[in-house]
Amino acid sequence: MADATSIRDLPSLTNLHPRRNPLEENPFFRPSDGFYVTPSDVVLSQVVYDLSDASQPRVAYHRAGPRREIIYEPSSVKAAIVTCGGLCPGMNTVIRELVVGLWELYGVREIYGIPAGYRGFYSMEAVELNPKLVHNWHKRGGTVLATSRGGFDLNKIVDAIQQNGYNQVYIIGGDGTMRGAVKIFDEVSRRKLKVGITGIPKTVDNDVGIIDRSFGFQTAVEMAQEAISAAHVEAESAVNGIGVVKLMGRSTGHIALHATLSSRDVDCCLIPEMGFYLEGKGGLFEFLEQRLKDHGHAVLVVAEGAGQEIIPRNEAQKQERDESGNLVFLDVGVWLKSALKEWWEREHPKELFTVKYIDPTYMIRAVPANATDNLYCTLLAHSSIHGVMAGYTGFVSGPINGNYAYIPLEEVAQTKNEVNTSDPKWAWVRSVTNQPDFETNFKG
Repeated sequence: MADATSIRDLPSLTNLHPRRNPLEENPFFRPSDGFYVTPSDVVLSQVVYDLSDASQPRVAYHRAGPRREIIYEPSSVKAAIVTCGGLCPGMNTVIRELVVGLWELYGVREIYGIPAGYRGFYSMEAVELNPKLVHNWHKRGGTVLATSRGGFDLNKIVDAIQQNGYNQVYIIGGDGTMRGAVKIFDEVSRRKLKVGITGIPKTVDNDVGIIDRSFGFQTAVEMAQEAISAAHVEAESAVNGIGVVKLMGRSTGHIALHATLSSRDVDCCLIPEMGFYLEGKGGLFEFLEQRLKDHGHAVLVVAEGAGQEIIPRNEAQKQERDESGNLVFLDVGVWLKSALKEWWEREHPKELFTVKYIDPTYMIRAVPANATDNLYCTLLAHSSIHGVMAGYTGFVSGPINGNYAYIPLEEVAQTKNEVNTSDPKWAWVRSVTNQPDFETNFKG
């Protein structure tokens, strides 16, 4: 098996003097056999294989964790931490654990927070961080450092890194931020700067590929239950009541899917990966009409990116982009509410009908991380620190099949984690909701 395994190479800083890991003298650790990770320790990208198919490629990544030797003298480290993009539960926990980990594990004393995302490198004063300052940050939602979208000016950012003497940069953000991190890494490498660059993937939508999940995702699913429960109460308390809940998910429907499976109060789940239609046989309206006849109410969960291709747009809306360059989505929940009302008035005039629309987006993404995500954020932060101190650069830390690994930045930036609608999990959603297979019906 070892001969057939392809191990992903990791960039590393060269021509730096290796030194003993200070964890050897740390009173909280007792390094023993197996404590330090070696170059031959890897994590397989897949754990399930068809043994009858000898041609299946086996891909592996270097395992994350402390190395016996590091290449940085802790007293010479000047670290920068930046948060970019939208809010996500756990951002403050990651910042806190990066600061505490650098300080307590490796003795680093110069740690700076970059305010307001990428633009903060060249337009704002950095904030000096220490364990006392960040002590309670994990209890707060959002990011104390502040964040923003856009503002990515490669030369200004790398100039600021060089001029301020940062030799470690920890970048927290989603897929767009990771693509920016790749460019920063490439430019730092082109200038031959001895700067370790690492990304910590942050996306509440869970759309970053390769890793098992993104931090904040489990908190988001948990919080979504409250919105679904409220929609269910509203729908159940009305005559012919429908509750519509819009959840986050521009290009992937993971939150909607997992919230639906967790709730069991949802009658239909709409996600970007699965098209749907309203009118005609097998359409959404026909399904909801039957549901109302059978149960008197229905709950509909929709990811924000679902149905964008069938929502009418004017020319200006077709061209509108946000600061990150993404197409500005129209509110699918508002559109569905209006379409449902028009349909009912047309098909069932004078009959009672109620639609309640709940959009908990900003409530969900602004809360502190739950216990599971808090623990996860700590492991991500410490894995990143161990990798950078060992001399690795241009990588992302994350769990693969439950084991933490180092993945090349570029690979993560190019990979999406979409819902596989051929997977048994989506079949499970349909079995729970009894919703139709809209795509098969439409093709048929």
